[in-house]
Amino acid sequence: MDWNRKRNPEIATLSKTYLRPVGLVFGQDAREMIMRGLAFSLGGLPHIGFQSAEVISRDGASISRRIISGDALKVHGLLQAIIARRPDVAGLSLDQTRIMGIVNVTPDSFSDGGKFDAADAAIAHGRLLAQQGADILDIGGESTRPGSDDVQLGEERQRIMPVIAALANEHIVSVDTRKSSLMAEAAKCGAKIINDVSALQFDSASAGVVARSDVPVILMHAQGNPRTMQLAPKYDDVALDVYDGLAALIAKAEAAGIERARICVDPGIGFGKSFRHNLDVMRQLTLYHGLGVAMLVGLSRKGFVGAVTGEKTAGKRMAGSIGGALQAAMMGAHLLRVHDVLETVQSLAMFNAGLNPESADV
Repeated sequence: MDWNRKRNPEIATLSKTYLRPVGLVFGQDAREMIMRGLAFSLGGLPHIGFQSAEVISRDGASISRRIISGDALKVHGLLQAIIARRPDVAGLSLDQTRIMGIVNVTPDSFSDGGKFDAADAAIAHGRLLAQQGADILDIGGESTRPGSDDVQLGEERQRIMPVIAALANEHIVSVDTRKSSLMAEAAKCGAKIINDVSALQFDSASAGVVARSDVPVILMHAQGNPRTMQLAPKYDDVALDVYDGLAALIAKAEAAGIERARICVDPGIGFGKSFRHNLDVMRQLTLYHGLGVAMLVGLSRKGFVGAVTGEKTAGKRMAGSIGGALQAAMMGAHLLRVHDVLETVQSLAMFNAGLNPESADV
């Protein structure tokens, strides 16, 4: 099944306008400028502001770009979606970047497959990540690395449900699955977030399950499925095509009865995208605030990090992953999905303290 977005020729031919915030300011400078009306809040975050934006106009294959600021920016139709405060996710305020720690209960994940495939090991690892500062524990039992095959329902259930049952009463747990029955069971067991890399497209019952629940859902963009997605990904303009794909997924979720306040998006770094595509999306992450929902970015230890840094071993890509996480945080990512929780939390703390010394507990 080819879940999530291939290029949609109908979308590509529509005339459309996008707004990408630029001219960012941070920390105490941002707070003061936003308060004085000299900057706008990025994604509702009080510590990141912007003074200008790139207006991107797309008409079929023709794309034009120009920078606006001042009164022209104040009256732009997408401004309110960009600056609006995002609703809390699972009780977490999104007035700062939140950390989602990865708990892979699989024998074959690209980075740490087999380390935590036993329930006891996965539970202990989840507790460790929480101690290190993870706000959310993302528990998954099916590898979606490039070239991976589907995991049968029974096997995936056996992997993740004991872990969710043990951790959900102690911590905020997210279930990373494409299967509707596991979404429902995990939510009943205490999972507070559904993270579906297929954006509810793999299983036709998933949207209904989420609609009937009260939990937030993360919709990720991808082109193709895990087994084939990296063979030859193509886009007309990757950043804009991802935006359009996510907008369509949001609309589809809303039509299924899922309130917009419960929707988060993930641009899907590494899912049906070349290394260059990933970098183009990362450079333009502020574009996706125009969707008006919270944004998650997950690039931890992925192949393009290794391509940039020269590190071929996934488990040794911590330094490059932290660099990418900080860049995503600067672009207003509300959630970061990471393997190296302690190091990412410490890096963010130092980064934020440098921008706003009064916030540091020293």
